[in-house]
Amino acid sequence: MEFKTPNNSRTLMTDMVLPSETNPLNNLFGGELLARMDRAASIAARRHSRRITVTASVNHVAFNQAVPVGSVVTVEAAVSRAFNSSMEVYLDVWMEDRFSGERTKANEAIYTFVAVDENGKPTKVPQLKPETELEKERFNGALRRKQLSLVLAGKMKPNEATELRALFMGE
Repeated sequence: MEFKTPNNSRTLMTDMVLPSETNPLNNLFGGELLARMDRAASIAARRHSRRITVTASVNHVAFNQAVPVGSVVTVEAAVSRAFNSSMEVYLDVWMEDRFSGERTKANEAIYTFVAVDENGKPTKVPQLKPETELEKERFNGALRRKQLSLVLAGKMKPNEATELRALFMGE
């Protein structure tokens, strides 16, 4: 089965940064942001797969900009590619300036989730058809990121990583 657009999984979570969630510099704790991203990514993966999902890995996190107390933060999560039972979820974190209302991208992350059945066994997920340029870019990059992760974990031999070979060796 195939969805027409990955926006079936798109999840937006908006909340305010409270003083109890900040470090001594009055910025959002990184761990608090990770938890928010994990929840949003879980919802996106569940919406796409219509299954129970579990976090398999946090592949990338970039804390590009501090998020001060009082800021309004929106975590946007969407499945960027579905494989057999796993899904890559790309997250963008937007911060709304508390004085001007201007929205800027503060952080981003990539998580991997696995869909499981009632017994906790991995189960097949629907494929995804990207439509926008950004969706296509993230979809295409997902296979390279997966192969790199597998090579680094010793689960795939470098010469089997066809996408990486094409990227680095022009094959």
